[in-house]
Amino acid sequence: MASSSSQNKPEAINLNDTPSSLTEVWRPYFLSPNGPVSVTDSVMLNGVTATAVAAGLCTPEDAKVLAGRTDPQIINDSMTLTIQCAVTVSNMRHRLHVRNHEVRTLRSQVTILQRLLKESKKKVGEVKEENKRLKALVDSYADDLVVRSTEQSKTTVELQKQYEKLLAEVKELASRSIPK
Repeated sequence: MASSSSQNKPEAINLNDTPSSLTEVWRPYFLSPNGPVSVTDSVMLNGVTATAVAAGLCTPEDAKVLAGRTDPQIINDSMTLTIQCAVTVSNMRHRLHVRNHEVRTLRSQVTILQRLLKESKKKVGEVKEENKRLKALVDSYADDLVVRSTEQSKTTVELQKQYEKLLAEVKELASRSIPK
């Protein structure tokens, strides 16, 4: 039996602990007066189910430990376990509340991002339309430049011919008018 100081200070139960060695695994089953507790039974709505589950939470080793304890010690141990269970449930509630808040925040962000995506797609469509109009305008200018370039080439060729003709005339006139 444990010393009185260890009886007054029960060890805290860490519900997240995993056993270090798996020599023999105890798996609780919950048997109520109505038969085995099923997944459709409710601990919160049925006292018989709650009692069966609570009784089934003790392992055979717990039963040995409890057999050697006095009623006040058992009451203290059960209160400690109850408080630890309540703290665990409260912690889980807090975690779920935080996650729920995170989900709401993420949903809000998704909604904002969806709106921004929609606006961006609209702007991309507008820019594409603007690009099409600008391309058509550039193509029109390019076609116009080709036409003008062709006309200027023809004009340049005609001017070159006229220049050569005038140069020839000037040389002919210059050779006639100057007697040597």
